[in-house]
Amino acid sequence: MFPKVHAGMEMDMVKDCGKNGGNALKRLQIFAERMKRFPGLVWSTVWTVARDDPRRVIHALKVGLSLTLVSLLYLIQPLFVGIGQNAIWAVMTVVVVLEFTAGATLCKGLNRGLGTLLAGSLAFFIEYIATESGRTFRAVFIGAAVFLIGAAATYMRFFPYIRKNYDYGIVIFLLTFNLITVSSYRVENVLKIAHERFYTIAIGCGICLMMSLLVFPNWSGEELHNSTVFKLEGLARAIEACVNEYFREETELNQDKSTEDPIYEGYKAVLDSKSLDETMALHASWEPRHSRHCHRFPWQRYVKLGNVLRHFGYTIVALHGCLGTEIQTPRSVRLLFKDPCIRLAGEVSKALMELSNSMRNRRHCSPEILSDHLHEALQDLNTAIKSQPRLFLGSNSNQATNMLALAAAHATQQKQGVSLSSVKTDSSALLEWKTKRANEQAKEPERKFLRPQLSKIAITSLEFSEALPFAAFASLLVETVAKLDHVIEEVEELGRIACFKEYEHGDENIVVTYERPPVNPIQNHLPSHGAD
Repeated sequence: MFPKVHAGMEMDMVKDCGKNGGNALKRLQIFAERMKRFPGLVWSTVWTVARDDPRRVIHALKVGLSLTLVSLLYLIQPLFVGIGQNAIWAVMTVVVVLEFTAGATLCKGLNRGLGTLLAGSLAFFIEYIATESGRTFRAVFIGAAVFLIGAAATYMRFFPYIRKNYDYGIVIFLLTFNLITVSSYRVENVLKIAHERFYTIAIGCGICLMMSLLVFPNWSGEELHNSTVFKLEGLARAIEACVNEYFREETELNQDKSTEDPIYEGYKAVLDSKSLDETMALHASWEPRHSRHCHRFPWQRYVKLGNVLRHFGYTIVALHGCLGTEIQTPRSVRLLFKDPCIRLAGEVSKALMELSNSMRNRRHCSPEILSDHLHEALQDLNTAIKSQPRLFLGSNSNQATNMLALAAAHATQQKQGVSLSSVKTDSSALLEWKTKRANEQAKEPERKFLRPQLSKIAITSLEFSEALPFAAFASLLVETVAKLDHVIEEVEELGRIACFKEYEHGDENIVVTYERPPVNPIQNHLPSHGAD
């Protein structure tokens, strides 16, 4: 008997080994296929990133050139003898400070230089006082100074203005101050080392500023300006696509099964832009006046315009939500209002495109941006709604009672499994349901009952329920026209402060088109490095 058992176990082990071997071979084949495709995927990614924004290639070359220049402090013997091993701080400064835009580089570079200078000056002052006393008192004095300065500087980081503009500088101040002050107790000539470190950091910051401001500069103000133009275009495309989608035929909806939603892509950049706009505006505030006429960049107005565009985008989000509501207006009813709605959306989209075109060309808007066509489209929609009063006003005086009766019947049907067609739908059904519910509560007093909500079937029993979803859609569409006035006011105010050129007849024909979607500016902001 035992030999047979062992023989069976051996057969099972052989089968398991065969399965494991087959799985391992299959995994190896999959891994080999992935390795074959890996070079192609890498090249495709590299090419896509460079094609979307060629400035990324230029920025990478600028960083490489800057690192090469600061490396000469090590590679050239006379420079190394004069600076010494502290030249590594210049390399670290280039890696940390050099950013994609000139404003970001100025912000970090000046913060780093100012923090290092203040920390070194304060450390020298504390060292001068500490050396005049005994060694024990010197240690106590240094410890107390580190505690007070560290606590005060850290507390200042919570101030909103300082946190927004000088947070990085305070971090560098704390780091440099503690390194110099604490090291001076054990290390001789620490002040000389601090001098050399400051010189090398100044060299690194100087190279970064030279590369950012003089060699193919990328301005944060221009990034913010272009981002605002792209957001206007995205909203224009989104609202027109949303209305067209609402009135499309079912056959067209079944044919178009693309994974990308053009409506969502249109307003996504607007809703996600708050933190990015504030960051680019902050960096733009550090940049010098670099335009042809040396006008001051009104970065605060761009932030305010971004807030107005976000509120406009919220309306489009609600408009987009009407496409997927549980209760939909029949297409036969929608067709009654198709032409005025599409015309109104087209006029709003046209106005937004005119705003984006005027901002791109840095000129004021056309005085006829709110043309008679927009008001005519509003009047047409109003006339079409007034021509169908029975869709919005029911004629049955007992509709509220019937609605509650249907809700009660539906709740009873869910508990007893009775078909809806066999349930009473008048006031007697409602009375019967209330009586049964009271009896159940008397039998189980400890159980808490929730009042049944009006079901979809009860709501659709209303005579005017077919037009309710469209009424919400039309209301939101009219709301976009109202909010369009605020957008135009902000764009005009921005143009006045930024000294845009005056509008001339024929400028509206200047339209710039793009073959591919605009680059998201957030992709050009690399993650922040450490404090070193």
